Amino acid sequence: MERSRGEATVLVVDDEEGVADIYAEHLTERYTVRTAYSGDGAIESMSPDVDVVLLDRRMPDKSGGEVIDRIRWRGYNCRVVFITAVEPDLDILSLGFDEYLVKPVLARDLYDVVDAMLARNEYVATVREAISLASRIATLESKMDVEKLEESDRYTDAQERFQELREEIETPPSEGIYSELTREKLEVLFE
Repeated sequence: MERSRGEATVLVVDDEEGVADIYAEHLTERYTVRTAYSGDGAIESMSPDVDVVLLDRRMPDKSGGEVIDRIRWRGYNCRVVFITAVEPDLDILSLGFDEYLVKPVLARDLYDVVDAMLARNEYVATVREAISLASRIATLESKMDVEKLEESDRYTDAQERFQELREEIETPPSEGIYSELTREKLEVLFE
């Protein structure tokens, strides 16, 4: 689900109500924000219009991992970011989150990670559009005379759009400090 920044919905989940409320207060400047103070509350607050979930990893009623499992089981296609005091360990390999931030987190970090998750949604949509368009072009090319196709404005428009999509996919948008942090993670991975 692709929405612009002002239309995006963020669900903030933390059993420490003060923390959740501070995050929500910052984020309401840019997004529609919902808050939940428990894992069960998070599950109840989920709906198809939620684009990003900022989720505490350890809560008394349900763990963040259990919440993610329920979100995915119900078929919600949102990005999930752990914001937690728990240092990452090997257990995170089995959890279906998109990003992991360790508290304390600054307002700037909240904005950066939400914007990055929204960009990731758009990037994924771009990849889907490119695959779909490539399939349609390939179908036409396998069934019709290519010279005849090249005379068609619709075909050349589709070819041009496909090229634009390829360029977008090859150069994803920069996301400020978030991309720097992600780049650092990737550099460590490939050292």
